Amino acid sequence: MGYKVAVVGATGNVGREMLNVLAEREFPADEVYAIASRRSLGTEVSFGDKTLKCQDLAQFDFSKADFCLMSAGSAVSKEWSPRIGAKGCIVIDNSSCWRYDQDVPLIVPEVNADAVAGYTKKNIIANPNCSTAQLVVVLKPLHDAAKIKRVVVSTYQSVSGAGKEAMNELWSQTKGMFVPGQEVEPKKFTKQIAFNCIPQIDVFMEDGYTKEEWKMLAETKKILDPKIKLTATCVRVPVFVGHSESVNIEFENPITPEEARAILREAPGVMVVDKREPGGYVTPVEAAGEFATFVSRIREDATVENGLALWCVSDNLLKGAALNTVQIAETIINRNLLPNAA
Repeated sequence: MGYKVAVVGATGNVGREMLNVLAEREFPADEVYAIASRRSLGTEVSFGDKTLKCQDLAQFDFSKADFCLMSAGSAVSKEWSPRIGAKGCIVIDNSSCWRYDQDVPLIVPEVNADAVAGYTKKNIIANPNCSTAQLVVVLKPLHDAAKIKRVVVSTYQSVSGAGKEAMNELWSQTKGMFVPGQEVEPKKFTKQIAFNCIPQIDVFMEDGYTKEEWKMLAETKKILDPKIKLTATCVRVPVFVGHSESVNIEFENPITPEEARAILREAPGVMVVDKREPGGYVTPVEAAGEFATFVSRIREDATVENGLALWCVSDNLLKGAALNTVQIAETIINRNLLPNAA
């Protein structure tokens, strides 16, 4: 049985990646619809060896689709996801709009696939923040083995997480540093991003943390374990694609770096590249375009009892967004959870 899939936000970074992932993973789709706003009507996007013309979100009949992969931002999702879900189409939303709704499952299939069955309350499933998705894929098998008490994470997040305008700004500023008269003033970011690091992602909250940092805390608790304590510092860096994270983990039970390395080598969605030699680790350049979350630099953190430190890298447009969304749809199919499933 083939399924019908609508990709909303098909002209954006993540929407295009969703179409690429559907094609690359040979998702069992009879029909794939590219959906965007009216101003993008007729715009062509690639799907495998095919070209799709974008249809208007306001005019499209979602009752003929089984899945809606939504990547059009929180405002659009807030307005349209309930309407689409009411048509019987399952919405898998990539924005932050529904992540903290008690009636909406927040899913990373390698971590909490069982929770996907709760989608029937609103016909909406939430995709986590890109920085959270790669983190919990790594934490889950370690938590199962030795029970995590506390996590301290510092992120090094690429500009693609802020959209095409952010990528363009990095490109133009980088050129502008060497071309006299070239515009280098920041527009998308609060400060210059070229050759710089910006310790702010999203808005500041009353406690001094940014909303991105709060998201990592709230989402890790919802997806993995509400008892885990987590603190984050999220930094935007001049990298086009690929988020990196420096992670310190404190466990209840003893676990050695060797044990952690062996556990993670067997973990779904994880690839360990950890040679204690120059270049024996993964950087965003190598992770771009790859489905795996890569783990390197696994070592003891001797400042706490039962502590480990590690480095993880992933393509934020894939595992952090498009890939995870498609994996959720695959999970629903594999578990026979569609109302009209054969």
